[in-house]
Amino acid sequence: MQDSEHSGHVLTCANLREYFHDALQSALAHQHLAVEDQTEHYVVNLLTLFSRSEQLFEQTPDGVRLKPLVQMMSEALEAPNPQERERGLQRLGDVSLFIAGFFAHSFARKLIDIDYHIAMGGCAYGTLAGGLNRGRRPVLGRVFAELAAKFQPLVDALNEISDAARRYSQADVLRLYEIWLKTGSPRARTLLRGLGVEATPVALAHN
Repeated sequence: MQDSEHSGHVLTCANLREYFHDALQSALAHQHLAVEDQTEHYVVNLLTLFSRSEQLFEQTPDGVRLKPLVQMMSEALEAPNPQERERGLQRLGDVSLFIAGFFAHSFARKLIDIDYHIAMGGCAYGTLAGGLNRGRRPVLGRVFAELAAKFQPLVDALNEISDAARRYSQADVLRLYEIWLKTGSPRARTLLRGLGVEATPVALAHN
């Protein structure tokens, strides 16, 4: 329990967790995506945690920032013990899910795009699940296995939460089309249809 000195912070966190719980349940229902209760609880806690920037970003020699995903993967796989390896893989999966879910539009015109985050995050969770399932924590293993298997649909659900109050410009429409091309996101295609755009693959020219 927290003492009364911190009661204001506890109330704020509780309200934020409740908001993310309701928003996630609504998005999951809208996306026709079913996940286990433990997985839903994990994602809600993740969103609540990363809503505080000091939990998302890290202090590095170059200042406060996010480490490159490939560096996070390398550090996890080269960790000196299994516990550090698990923490590193979990961090990589968590950051990838959050960034892909809430900052999909910010990747436009950048070398590393949303599909890279989906691939890295899904791989991290899958690797983590394999190790936990072979150990003594099968419940956690099942959570991470589901996160790995449903990473893309979960990103769609988080995109819906992020975009709840968003109005789409022409640049946003193009970005949705890019996301659909790169990830096959059903949500992106549905949004495009709602905006009057029928998503079709780009035909490759043959010499």
